[in-house]
Amino acid sequence: MIAIRQGCCSSPIAVVYWCAVSLIAWITLSLFGLLWYPLHASSAATICLATSIGCFANWTKHRTLHCGITGPVFGIAGAIFLFSEVRPVAIHPGIVWVVVAIVTGFSFLLEWDATRT
Repeated sequence: MIAIRQGCCSSPIAVVYWCAVSLIAWITLSLFGLLWYPLHASSAATICLATSIGCFANWTKHRTLHCGITGPVFGIAGAIFLFSEVRPVAIHPGIVWVVVAIVTGFSFLLEWDATRT
């Protein structure tokens, strides 16, 4: 029988793992950015996509609840920012950042609430 692990809370090991994977993803994407400018190191697209990769890896390994929520959100935000670098998009970047901040805050509140029970 296969046991399905549910989402849980952050731990120091999970945070270090997320940071390491996100940093490696950011460096890799930044190297691609040397060839294709929209992925340059300080681009919002590169930062969001690297964060998303870190969240997906952390969710897969540690089942950190907020990473299961924020991984797709950062991925979508990164795609929006990348698309806006390539073609004009009618979405204001401030709106994307507000949505990302609200969802991230909400996901941490859910995780905090899950640890209290």
